[in-house]
Amino acid sequence: MLVRGWRRNWQQRTKLERIDLYSRVTLSLVPWLFTLSWQLAPFDSDIRHAPLPIALGVALLLVSLVQCLLSNRNVRLSYAHYLGTAVLPRRRQLPPLVLLLVNLGLLATMAGVDGVTDSGLLVMTMNAPVAPAITQVLVTPVRTFLVHSLAVAALGVGVLAAVGVRGGALAGVVPTMLFGCVLTLIAVRPGAWSLAVMWQAEEARDLQARLAVAEERLRFGRDLHDVLGRNLAVIALKSELAVELAQRGRPEAVDQMVEVQRIARTSQQEVRDVVRGYREADLNTELAGARGVLSAAGIRCEVTGDAGDRLPAPVQSALGWVVREAATNVLRHGDPRHCTIRLGASADEAVLLVENDGAAADAGRDGSSGAGDGSGPGGSGLAGLRERLRVVDGSLDAGPAGNGLFRLTATIPLGPTAPPAGLGKPPAAREAPVLQEERR
Repeated sequence: MLVRGWRRNWQQRTKLERIDLYSRVTLSLVPWLFTLSWQLAPFDSDIRHAPLPIALGVALLLVSLVQCLLSNRNVRLSYAHYLGTAVLPRRRQLPPLVLLLVNLGLLATMAGVDGVTDSGLLVMTMNAPVAPAITQVLVTPVRTFLVHSLAVAALGVGVLAAVGVRGGALAGVVPTMLFGCVLTLIAVRPGAWSLAVMWQAEEARDLQARLAVAEERLRFGRDLHDVLGRNLAVIALKSELAVELAQRGRPEAVDQMVEVQRIARTSQQEVRDVVRGYREADLNTELAGARGVLSAAGIRCEVTGDAGDRLPAPVQSALGWVVREAATNVLRHGDPRHCTIRLGASADEAVLLVENDGAAADAGRDGSSGAGDGSGPGGSGLAGLRERLRVVDGSLDAGPAGNGLFRLTATIPLGPTAPPAGLGKPPAAREAPVLQEERR
């Protein structure tokens, strides 16, 4: 169970790492897409075909490409800064700001020599803040980012007004630059927020799993302490008394040691009972546990039918193992969203059905994509379940049921041929006490 849980957590973490990678790759491509579309388009008809305007346009394109390179260099650290796992150094934020000023200077120079039309100027102005904004939107609060965007727009208006840009072109600078900044905010911030929420959920899931393991260890340790604490104290006292009596040559020392031997054997049996209860599967407990585990994993679980209280103890134990293995493998395989567990009992047989959706298209009869797993000898997978059910003359059927469903059905007869209570355990568990008595 621990190995399977670790494997599932590792798979979940791998998915999150892939989503993180896809997000960072997308952010790395965004500035290049905008630059190649908004900076190259004016070369066709908006930039005057003369040596100086063309040279200024090429220089502006090169500055924009360098801005893209710096944005790509800062993407990973910016994401880590937003997620709270690292801090983006201020020295890395300075070069994009310097290049933004150079960009605005080149735009003002091109407008000053009348080398670009008003529409081309506005398109290139809209692209100017995009690359540095991708970094800033991740390392500053939204309100601060909007204030910085207004400051950049005001700076652009001032620079262009200083070189003689007037009228509609100057009035359009503020909305175009703000459009580029707000577009970056809308494209980047929600994705980063979603990724942060997913990582927090993954950390909470890991913490919950560790707490569950720690709680189970405490429970098991508390049970052992309750069983052994008093008996060991009595054994220590009686042993001391036996030593005192033996030193005085009193025959009562033998009686005290016989009592110590009896208490030791009783303690040994009590420890076996604790371990046996820890290892055996209880049907009602397993049904409640399956519902809780699947619900915690985001899988809607519905348990219907009889409670199973009136079933014989060996039948309950065998079906409890089926529920445990089925729930475990529903989590491991496919992409389930809903799981149904139905328990029915008649005078002749008890039937447990576990059905889940999201099974892989290539699921085979070995249960490799649903409620059974077929892998692993002995106590795991379909082979282990069939072995446990065979002890109570039961049978197991598992396989695809169509429409992406996977169905596992366990059937145990309840007629006159039903096995006695002593056969509810696997052969190894029935033989262990005999071997232990022979060793004694």
